[in-house]
Amino acid sequence: MSGSDERDPLDSWLSQQVHPLPPPPGTFELITRRARRRTLRKLAVTIASAAAVAAAVAVAVPNVIALNLTPSPVPASVAAGQGSASPSGTQQPQSSASRPESPSPSPSQSSPASPTSPPSSATTPGGPVPGNFRPVSVTFVSQSTAWVIGQAGVRGTCANADPNVCTSIARTGDTGKTWRGEPAPPTTGPFGAEGVNGLRFLDGVNGWAFGPELWATHDAGQHWTQVNTHGKRVTDLEAVGDRAFALWATCASGGETLFAANCTSYTLMTATANGDNWTPVGAATSGLSNGGIATSAMLALTSTRGYLLAPDGALYSGPIDGAWQKAGTAPCQPGPVQMNGVPLPANALLAVAPSATVVLACAVPGDPQVYTSADGGLNWDTPPADVWFRLPSIGTPTSLAATPEGMRVLATTNGIYIVPAGGSQWQQATVKSAPQGGFTYVGMTTASQGVALPADTSLHKIWMTFDGGLTWAARTQIGPDN
Repeated sequence: MSGSDERDPLDSWLSQQVHPLPPPPGTFELITRRARRRTLRKLAVTIASAAAVAAAVAVAVPNVIALNLTPSPVPASVAAGQGSASPSGTQQPQSSASRPESPSPSPSQSSPASPTSPPSSATTPGGPVPGNFRPVSVTFVSQSTAWVIGQAGVRGTCANADPNVCTSIARTGDTGKTWRGEPAPPTTGPFGAEGVNGLRFLDGVNGWAFGPELWATHDAGQHWTQVNTHGKRVTDLEAVGDRAFALWATCASGGETLFAANCTSYTLMTATANGDNWTPVGAATSGLSNGGIATSAMLALTSTRGYLLAPDGALYSGPIDGAWQKAGTAPCQPGPVQMNGVPLPANALLAVAPSATVVLACAVPGDPQVYTSADGGLNWDTPPADVWFRLPSIGTPTSLAATPEGMRVLATTNGIYIVPAGGSQWQQATVKSAPQGGFTYVGMTTASQGVALPADTSLHKIWMTFDGGLTWAARTQIGPDN
């Protein structure tokens, strides 16, 4: 081979610059179309999956209209106790009436709860209120939030999943402007459709339906569990702080249509707010009676103390977290319950302010005497003989309330009467569209806001005041027309 720098022909060809061949016409358009189709297929699968999930949710949460489902069976085992309750009332302001709603409490740390019935099945909140709903008891936990319990219909035709269960509950979150149906205890015991007639909520989470049975809720009324009272009738119940108090009564049979009648002995029971283990408060407030005479008893609570007017007129008092003892004797005895179907004492009405000023109305028809005691019931101020002389016939007193500021409110079969805070004279309040038969209950949520229940429950309304009791007017109808 010569000395020249001549290369092999293959090497020369490999060292030449290479030019890539262009793709066939339309290649890029074809790739773009295929990518777009693949994206659309994935999107369609995603949408179909979401639709399937939504359909499953719709099936899992049906639109339930009934306020109750089929009641749960009640086991034979039970808790200890005895008791009583005023069926038409709010919490007093010094207890839980003006307390804002609180979050769910932690599980009860009290002694093991006594056996109760299984929780009742709850309906979906927000259903309609039955058109024939008749409110008999109301409880406010704040200025805007309240529950009302009542009966709706005749057994066998009630607007619930079980037509024999007529107990219904309505709730408002806007101070009574609108109402919605809520789950109610499925009462089917010896008292039938009227197994409960009273309602108290402590904090928007813990509540009790009572009179004569006792049911508890610890989830804002979405589920109710019956507490076994060993045959006792619960005739009064109030709650404050972290406890509930109730009067468990021993009563003769035959009073099913008026559950607080024929009761001769009462025991004060208590339980923690988030527990259902009811126990006697103490020996002094157990087995209270008036020589075996059928009569009544009543409770009133402040933020720190409680008061119990016994059947024989003795007044008991004690701290919320301790034993109660006899504090004095009232000017009058409670007497039997009213015979108009409202289980409230016919002879005496009790109220108390946090300052330990006890107010007692001895309910003489047409001429009630309202006494006060500044030392917790040991001594009583005698009212002037002409306390009502400037007023028209006031009828029969039915309910008494007092506020921490010193205001007193008295409901009667003819209207509502008040003594403003700092005042000393009773005056008749202005009641717009006053209901026939007057009122069966009055209570103050705050110094300016209060609520009253008419004797005529077929009106489907409650009356409220926002000016310290001077003026009362009916709120929006509790029912489907609101």
